[in-house]
Amino acid sequence: MDRPLLVYTTFPDVDIALSIGEGLVRDRLIACINVLPGMRSVYAWKGSIERSQEAVAILKTRKGLQDQVHRALKERHPYETPVVLFIEPTGGDSATLEWLCGETAADPP
Repeated sequence: MDRPLLVYTTFPDVDIALSIGEGLVRDRLIACINVLPGMRSVYAWKGSIERSQEAVAILKTRKGLQDQVHRALKERHPYETPVVLFIEPTGGDSATLEWLCGETAADPP
């Protein structure tokens, strides 16, 4: 069984995050997206210190789809340079892993 993979990224707002996430779910690249609104960010960008409000997104997929998910996020993301971080969790509930792999399989279960 493929290993689980979490993807951390941020979006300018909840609606964009949900729209892109739904597309990735429909394309079977991720099994789920969790969107947390209201994050406040301070970051360095092109020589300036910026502040903004964003939405955090955590995407659930599997290691075998990492490159495809990365390409799809870069293509669809509104930011010039989106943060895309891959986190490989250890362990996991077997039913959760089965669901995750089933929902991201080429052919639905």
